[in-house]
Amino acid sequence: MAKEAFYSISYGLYVISSVKDGKYNGQIANSLFQVTSEPATMAISINKQNLTHEYISASKVAAISVLAESTPMTFIGQFGFRSGRESNKFEGVHYKIGQTSAPIVLDHAVAYFELKVTNEIDCGTHTIFFGNVAAREGLSDETPMTYAYYQTVKKGKSPKTAPTYIAPEAAAPAAIGSKYTCSICGYVYDPAAGDVDNHVPADTAFEDLPADWVCPVCGADKSNFTKQG
Repeated sequence: MAKEAFYSISYGLYVISSVKDGKYNGQIANSLFQVTSEPATMAISINKQNLTHEYISASKVAAISVLAESTPMTFIGQFGFRSGRESNKFEGVHYKIGQTSAPIVLDHAVAYFELKVTNEIDCGTHTIFFGNVAAREGLSDETPMTYAYYQTVKKGKSPKTAPTYIAPEAAAPAAIGSKYTCSICGYVYDPAAGDVDNHVPADTAFEDLPADWVCPVCGADKSNFTKQG
């Protein structure tokens, strides 16, 4: 089966956060869905290697922040391509502590949910956590970001620990210069598309990017990019 078939499955983009021993951590996730309405139950898939998995396993609580389409890639990179073992992901982030004691990310969120974990299923590399919705609130009327929007418009990628990760294939050179790949997070700079979040117009070659330009996902500088093809 062609791998592109997986792209037809609908996903959203969320920050999943939890708490352990008074410490907070969170990550980007897209594999989340509502299981039942009465009682309201949701399920999330988390990689066992991730620190957030450790926190949810220990505390049996989680918070879900539904991200808006306008969420900048730097924010997604902060929660999606950095490890909480090496940095405080919540530094400079607007959040509050919910009923479950989990931190709820409010920046760029259109809504949030709090879960109390009731069950979990071992799926090899991942665990699916099932939880009753303990609290929920809508925060804005902005359009929620879908995973398709993240891929096609934001040009975002999945980290290797994501359930939807697919190894990239070699790409042909772009019409305007060559594409360059970030060796840290896998983001591909496409000259034909530019970098909307950093005000780089379309048809800007990589070589013509400002010297202080950084990866819009993980913040790596230009020296961490390699030319494709």
